[in-house]
Amino acid sequence: MICRLWHGWTVPENADAYESLIRETIFPGIRARNIPGLEQMELLRSEPMADAATGEIEVTFITLMYFSGWDAVTRFAGPAQPTGAVVPPAARAVLKRFDRTSAHFEIKVQNWGRKPGRRQGMPLVASV
Repeated sequence: MICRLWHGWTVPENADAYESLIRETIFPGIRARNIPGLEQMELLRSEPMADAATGEIEVTFITLMYFSGWDAVTRFAGPAQPTGAVVPPAARAVLKRFDRTSAHFEIKVQNWGRKPGRRQGMPLVASV
């Protein structure tokens, strides 16, 4: 299993718009591509905070995508640059800045925990 990690930043005024774009358009659009091996997507969002380098207030977003292997990552991002960021124009319009590449990690240990009545394994849905 491969986890693809990517960061994007917005000004606080654009944070809700970016989250809505991910929730309503981007994640559903990726899911509609029916990419074999794409297991799950998650969006993490910080509270507004000062950037360490500039002091400007911004909101950090982290996208986590889980793939069954490198072939699935390539199907998502394309063979020319599978580690390159995939940032649609609508997202670029509200992001202040973003990583130009994504980091990829092989998952070695996974412990999702269990609660009574909870399905085991990773859900095949976009989490936001």
